[in-house]
Amino acid sequence: MTKIVFMGTPAFSAPILRMLQQEGYDVVAVVTQPDRPVGRKKVLTPPPVKAEALALGIPVIQPEKLRGSEELQQIIALNADLVVTAAFGQILPKELLDAPRLGCINVHASLLPAYRGGAPIHQAIIDGQAKTGVTIMYMAQKLDAGDIIAQREIMIEDTDHTGGLFDKLSDVGRELLKDTLPSIIDGTNERTVQDESLVTYAGNISRDQELIDWNKDARTLYNQVRGLHPWPVAYTTFEDANFKIWWAKPGETATNAAPGEVVNIEKDYFEVATGDGSTLALYDVQPAGKKRMTAEEYLRGTGSKLQIGDRFQ
Repeated sequence: MTKIVFMGTPAFSAPILRMLQQEGYDVVAVVTQPDRPVGRKKVLTPPPVKAEALALGIPVIQPEKLRGSEELQQIIALNADLVVTAAFGQILPKELLDAPRLGCINVHASLLPAYRGGAPIHQAIIDGQAKTGVTIMYMAQKLDAGDIIAQREIMIEDTDHTGGLFDKLSDVGRELLKDTLPSIIDGTNERTVQDESLVTYAGNISRDQELIDWNKDARTLYNQVRGLHPWPVAYTTFEDANFKIWWAKPGETATNAAPGEVVNIEKDYFEVATGDGSTLALYDVQPAGKKRMTAEEYLRGTGSKLQIGDRFQ
């Protein structure tokens, strides 16, 4: 039986771990990030992969930093045949990359060499891409630069957001890994060197990327909103305070109003002028210091005084 160490952290990774167990692989340990405080009350919460591992009865290792740690030596001492990673969140040191006899492979949520890095799903939507996919690859010391073993692509629908696409790509990754693992284990898999001339990057989302620039066109802003939904969420400012935009769509109103200006208020949404003479219609918002709410709830309560001509910055 092939001994596997699985390394992953978010919900994207949990179905992949479950598949390995169901297919009869000997998952000897799960390595994931430490528990983190979550929410306003900062409740210490385990990563989704830890919860899945405990439910499956698999030992869990949670290094704060893998390189040079006692946990690294503990993982190597397990003498696994293969290390499988899926959104683990740390770069593996060479000492670990060289340890398993079958190597270390990664389930990456992009069609490499496009979108190397930690936020490929967010970035593909923000950039308005028509398709994305999953790559199974050998891991190398350079970020997401290893040889490609297999790929599978899917279309990005116009209504897709990051949360939904995470789920879709998790399913794709699970099935692609399931189909590919037998050839990796018996040494018959393909191995394709990445074309460095086609490399693009998708680093972790910065605070600057979350801020709405109303001078941009409505389609670009829609892609930004859905690419940041449901985390970390796009925001603008209103009356000198942050104002989150959880969901919005391109509006139907043509306008010559200044970008950021409120131009139409309906029962369940309101429209803000964008830089191309059109609007972004806001449906799901969160004013500073308030909980997330529908635009209808906002307009009945906190936003009841909102008027045409008011300005978002």
